Amino acid sequence: MELAGDAVLAALREAGLSPADVDGFSYFAGGFDSAALMETLGIPKIRFSAGLTGTGGGSAGAVGLAAMAVATGQARCVVVLGGQQQTTTRYGEIAAGYEPSAENAFFLSVGLFGPAQMFALLARRHMHLYGTTRAQFAEVALSCRANALRTPGALMTKPLDLDAYFDAPMVADPHCLFDCCLESDGMIACVVTAADRARDLPQRPVLIRASAHGGARDWGRSIYWFNMPDEVFASSGHAPVARDLWCRAGLGPSDIDCVQIYDHFTSQVLMQLEDYGFCARGEAGAFVASGAIRSDGSLPLNTDGGQLSHGFVWGMTHIREAVLQLRGQAVVQVPDAEVALVTGGPSPPPVSGLILRRG
Repeated sequence: MELAGDAVLAALREAGLSPADVDGFSYFAGGFDSAALMETLGIPKIRFSAGLTGTGGGSAGAVGLAAMAVATGQARCVVVLGGQQQTTTRYGEIAAGYEPSAENAFFLSVGLFGPAQMFALLARRHMHLYGTTRAQFAEVALSCRANALRTPGALMTKPLDLDAYFDAPMVADPHCLFDCCLESDGMIACVVTAADRARDLPQRPVLIRASAHGGARDWGRSIYWFNMPDEVFASSGHAPVARDLWCRAGLGPSDIDCVQIYDHFTSQVLMQLEDYGFCARGEAGAFVASGAIRSDGSLPLNTDGGQLSHGFVWGMTHIREAVLQLRGQAVVQVPDAEVALVTGGPSPPPVSGLILRRG
């Protein structure tokens, strides 16, 4: 609660607002106690409190949920809040803490006790189908680390090169240590209000162009069931959400200036780039190897270091970094950035995507 309260108050101060202005909350990954937040922060009344089902896949979609509440008049100022304090079960072994059941026995009995092991199967299938290599996964890790080294507050402060990547211990083939996101405690909040009101506030507004969340039955329960057809198995499960997002935004991949891609694993960054159409199916390895995702490339990616090197806050750092990019306030600033894509997940549906543009 202390982490959550600090995040909300910091976001409100930056926006030039106070707790008295808040009348809504939007959550994902289990949510928070709105009543406790009201009492703790002195919020007099709320008119909206909702959250997306699922886990980190809903981080980008929670912003869309808040925007929908504002657009339909259900609230005027909605705080999107996400993060965690992992005091018991860490992300890397989350499935090991599940209650025994027939369904859980399906994957726990073969050693799939955490996401690194589960997503490794998808990564290995992508390698088998398309010739993707570990060196191409490494390019994501090295790019994120290079950005983190330039960003104050990033947890990873030691340079990473290809030799160090290949010398790292294997966690779950083909995922080595540096293919896996960090485990960190933290909380981030952002404030969503009407565009005309935002223009009167101290910060340059960032406008929500479009949001989408959901998923297809073929993706199913994703890593907890592995019942996908082959062309979907080696993917991030984002393709149907991406189609909805581009349609709602009236934009396409060529309109995006920077991407903040949910990077719990390097392999899933590649698969999301394919699902969102930045390259064809099976070509993401070559795409990242070309240098495209570097800070000076054609599609700068996770410019604060992402969850691989900056910090893992269930996708909320990506929203923050996209906002800073479009304000022109980022440390690793993309010149003249006007449109950014943020993703949530991959995970069991809903997964989500968000397009923000400079106000």
